[in-house]
Amino acid sequence: MEKIIIIAMFVQVTLSLVVMVIMGKRRFAAAKNKHIQLSDFAAMRLDNAGDHVRVADRNFSNQFEIPVLFYAGCLLALQLNMASVPIAVLACIFVATRIIHSLIHLGSNHLRARFRIFLLGCLAVFVMWFLLLLGVLLN
Repeated sequence: MEKIIIIAMFVQVTLSLVVMVIMGKRRFAAAKNKHIQLSDFAAMRLDNAGDHVRVADRNFSNQFEIPVLFYAGCLLALQLNMASVPIAVLACIFVATRIIHSLIHLGSNHLRARFRIFLLGCLAVFVMWFLLLLGVLLN
């Protein structure tokens, strides 16, 4: 199960980097189209860049919020030799929800669908941590 958890972590890291590239492309396109000036990047004044750019910026920031709890849980599971099938499945579910969340956020940005998939990912991380806590308390 350790390999599956590490692969899930790798996929999450890859997602973060892919979103960073998308964000960069959108920023440079906004600068090229004169929606913002290159000097706006000094203080990150991107209000005039448009929602397309701000959504990508926000999605990139999202990759360092709840996923931090995911990484910590995965590392704890690996460190405590608690890399079980349920933990691995939850890790995969979390990463799948993050991919779907990003696709929605960077695409249609349908709020209800985005929120539901976000909650499912949060639930996966919570259950992962709950199982880790149970494992520590019961051993």
